[in-house]
Amino acid sequence: MKMTGKTVLITGSTDGVGRYVARRLAEAGARVLLHGRDAVRAKALIDQIVQAGHAAPTFYQADLSSMSGTRELAAAVLRDHQRLDVFVSNAGIGSQNDGPQRQESPDGYELRFAVNYLSGFLLAHLLLPLLTSAAPSRVVNVASLGQHPIDFDDVMISRGYSGSRAYAQSKLAQIMFTIDFAEELKRMGITVNALHPATYMNTTMVRAGGITPISTVEQGRAAILHLVEGDDVAGKSGMFFNGMNETRANPQAYDAGARRRLRALSLELTGLSS
Repeated sequence: MKMTGKTVLITGSTDGVGRYVARRLAEAGARVLLHGRDAVRAKALIDQIVQAGHAAPTFYQADLSSMSGTRELAAAVLRDHQRLDVFVSNAGIGSQNDGPQRQESPDGYELRFAVNYLSGFLLAHLLLPLLTSAAPSRVVNVASLGQHPIDFDDVMISRGYSGSRAYAQSKLAQIMFTIDFAEELKRMGITVNALHPATYMNTTMVRAGGITPISTVEQGRAAILHLVEGDDVAGKSGMFFNGMNETRANPQAYDAGARRRLRALSLELTGLSS
């Protein structure tokens, strides 16, 4: 996909790998829609892009820990644009952000499940009219090799909580959603894929967990850009990638019954079921 003139929304794009993806797509001539919580970081990134001679991205400030904040972001994008060629669901928090203790979102949901999974689920559905208008278009969910099966009797992990389990559960939920959404949209010209971009990239999220980085952010950027613009994946949908390569996710991702349960729960929690 040639990116000149394409409209791309990247959540969590004022820091980490999202920032690098945004810069490269702006260099390629895309109309980049930045999202983040920090307006100062966003301005610094926009200034860098403009100083390099590229069109200024549009910044949308939103807190995706709440469903209302997520809806406000979708409403703003729907108001300002008529098409969306690519949606990169990249916003997320790690296993140790603000400490290892269990935290809840403003809606009372386990925080990592809300930010890493539910916000992207809701945004993808709300932005579907713009993705349809731009078809063939793409949805890219930035997930992880770190995956933990969902316990449907305790999805919010009120018992036996750990940040790593919560993070891994949210990432498996992203992949399960990827498979279902791809099936739903297969006749609409919209592809949906998920990936583990790279292992322990040198990002704020990784450093916050006290982990020594293994991969570079550039490696993660290349893997995400592959799904955003690669011709070899144009016809592929519902897949999970480790870097550049297709791979298998946790077995629960391929359990149709588990995916149905997750979908029903997600529609309820996000208010889409009504």
